[in-house]
Amino acid sequence: MFGSMIRYFSTKPKPKMKPIELKTSLEQTQTISRVTFDILKEHGPLTVGDTWERVKEVGLRGLTSKRHMKIVLRWMRGRQNIRLICNHVGPHKQFL
Repeated sequence: MFGSMIRYFSTKPKPKMKPIELKTSLEQTQTISRVTFDILKEHGPLTVGDTWERVKEVGLRGLTSKRHMKIVLRWMRGRQNIRLICNHVGPHKQFL
């Protein structure tokens, strides 16, 4: 009893994450998320690198970098538009 109480108080709480706010305009954000969602829906589960290659092929002007795309994917995950899965095929996580 005493040991479990010490363990309970010794663990640090999970830090609170504030919601992601994108700095692009609403229309541009909708376009980026719609194109990214269509790419993920058409080609199945993709890693971040594969998604970035597909976005470059499409020629989407709103995304400036791979880092910006990662932020958009994280924002879409927060809005529950996409899911993050692990297929255990390799070390990379994939979006579905």
